Amino acid sequence: MTAQSFMIQGTGSNVGKSLLVAGLCRYFTNQGLKVRPFKPQNMSNNAAVTADGGEIGRAQALQAIACKTEPTAHMNPVLLKPEGETGSQLIVQGKRKGSFKAKDFYQQKQGLMQPVLQSYEVLKQQADLVIVEGAGSASEMNLRQNDIANMGFALKANLPVYLAADIDRGGVLASIVGTHALLPQEEHALIKGYIINKFRGDPSLFTSAQDLITEHTTWPSLGVCPWFEAANTLPAEDSQDLETSQTQTSGTIKIAVPVTPRIANFDDLDPLKAEPNVKLQLIKPGTPLPFDADLIILAGSKATISDLQFLYEQGWDTDIKAYVRRSGFVLGLCGGYQMLGTTIKDPLKLESTCEEMKGLGLLNIETTLEPNKTLTQTTAVFKGQPLTAYEMHMGKTKGTDCNSPLFTTPNGPEGAQSDTGTIMGTYLHGLFQEDNFRTTFLQTLNPAHQSTINHKALVEHTLDDLGEHLATHLKIEKLLTP
Repeated sequence: MTAQSFMIQGTGSNVGKSLLVAGLCRYFTNQGLKVRPFKPQNMSNNAAVTADGGEIGRAQALQAIACKTEPTAHMNPVLLKPEGETGSQLIVQGKRKGSFKAKDFYQQKQGLMQPVLQSYEVLKQQADLVIVEGAGSASEMNLRQNDIANMGFALKANLPVYLAADIDRGGVLASIVGTHALLPQEEHALIKGYIINKFRGDPSLFTSAQDLITEHTTWPSLGVCPWFEAANTLPAEDSQDLETSQTQTSGTIKIAVPVTPRIANFDDLDPLKAEPNVKLQLIKPGTPLPFDADLIILAGSKATISDLQFLYEQGWDTDIKAYVRRSGFVLGLCGGYQMLGTTIKDPLKLESTCEEMKGLGLLNIETTLEPNKTLTQTTAVFKGQPLTAYEMHMGKTKGTDCNSPLFTTPNGPEGAQSDTGTIMGTYLHGLFQEDNFRTTFLQTLNPAHQSTINHKALVEHTLDDLGEHLATHLKIEKLLTP
């Protein structure tokens, strides 16, 4: 039996497609269906490693969790990861194919429909229902040629499409009616309805607006979905979400994170953000780093040399070194780990025109970027406690501070720390999702700290609530009977 499928497209970027798909995946999974998520093309530096050593967007990994299944590379066969000066890294079915300028990528697109359709067919063989997510806007007609992300794929797969629009940003009538005006007739026929997302206030006041939309488009409304506040506890898809990310405004442990242009895998911070005892501050450009922080985290980066240069331009290197002289704690994650060393070398110019950049010099290590990418799920031990994590990086790091590793893994010692133990770096991601590690680590900053959350259970509970939220406010069964 062939799986049933439908597609959620948007009137624009960041309208909530990923969250809608995650919630629908959880709802239909809880109804007893075997569900799989699918996004033909994604652009994000927030990525996840699959068990088979592939790489997909973090949003699709969350949607897999919503389906109560392991993520696979087929769930996001084309992933673009924006880099510094060299465009974007292209990942196809989980594997890096190189880096391309934007115009060069669009020349590549013609050959990408085949692996996209292949991955889609693999998922259909595994499932009762495949829920497909579009990318950006359905009406970007300037990008329509060789489109694999939205209507180009929907036509190839002959999918019913539901259009999501974000009312919170304003102009929702124009965005839906304008999408209708730009799409050709054959694509009109695929759209079976629309969803008003992120509504605040009394939805009954929007009834006349829904009538106007249907009058101009003939598309029926599937409902008005109110703002879902708990979405803040789920991993965000891309760095745009950091602009509106809510953090704790109080807490006895203060953690500062400078936000660089190519920050990556920042979902590492989500469990800290959820801790009631932690005040997590995302430091935006133009703002000095606080000297009263208990910890500064240098997060991952998709363009380490470029982000390090940005850090210098902001004067954050001076702030960090002054903070360290006050015996402050610094943790570098992946790209942030590389920045803590004496030198970052890029002899092949993989991510920059700069072949060598001076690091912060806080750890006696140096990194050489290499084309082979490490993508692996792993286990590790920290102070006698086991944990699970993953690696996703290009480059090898060596130096005397590696003789004082943070972790022990099946492949040997991992990470590095200074003689004082206050400067630490690691290639491992996902550490803070582990409750025992998070508690033990935070106790090095404040011995009295006691964690009150089970982060994985929190995510599961939020997905269940999201599924019920959508079922309450949308004509959800109509998605299966277009």
